[in-house]
Amino acid sequence: MPRLVVVLPLTPLETGASFFVAAWPLHITVLAPFETDASPDEIARVTAAALAGFPAITVVAGQDELFGRHHDIAVTLIDENAALIRLHDLLVAVLRLLATSPAEPAFSGPDFRAHVTVKSQGRVHAGDALRLTQIALVDMVPRASSSGRTVLATLKLGS
Repeated sequence: MPRLVVVLPLTPLETGASFFVAAWPLHITVLAPFETDASPDEIARVTAAALAGFPAITVVAGQDELFGRHHDIAVTLIDENAALIRLHDLLVAVLRLLATSPAEPAFSGPDFRAHVTVKSQGRVHAGDALRLTQIALVDMVPRASSSGRTVLATLKLGS
């Protein structure tokens, strides 16, 4: 059963690209990981149909904060942005229908708090304007998998 996540990469990704968990390219998770019986192709088709004509989004990086169970994951929050919230809500509405459990945290969890995780290979800073032009569907195979994460599909925003 696929476990997928939908992200807005800060720099475009290529379908088929793989990377290890520690080397995730900088991104904003727009829909948290969820399980589905649908094929990744079906998820990509439904996402593309729902986002047809959805414009690229420019967001602004805000303050730093610590996330995670132990408050030890450094992130930079994204200032509230109506288009980003609308995108998140739209994806929740259409992909919840294809989830194995509509009550998963991806769909029913706490408020959406857009952020970019600080990584060893880079970060964003307060005040940075980020132009988001692509959605990527990524396979969330188990951390121990030797294949790492794989980009299953990409969609250009605004097309």
